[in-house]
Amino acid sequence: MEKYLAIEAAFGAALKESRKLNALSQEQLSFESGLDRSFISLLECGHKQPSLLTLFQLAKALKTTPSQLLAETEKHCI
Repeated sequence: MEKYLAIEAAFGAALKESRKLNALSQEQLSFESGLDRSFISLLECGHKQPSLLTLFQLAKALKTTPSQLLAETEKHCI
């Protein structure tokens, strides 16, 4: 039986996967997105949720679309 994650954790997993696929550290993603590295860590751990603006900033830095990040999130969700 496959284990599904809560929405915050699912987004964090999708974000981390995308960051690693782009061979970026949290520090590099922070620089590219204009977001604080500690905030990115909190997102990846599922402790925070992104705003719409944040979602777009992350997608641009990861050279993807917000909808693709959400599609990846959905794969991990309940």
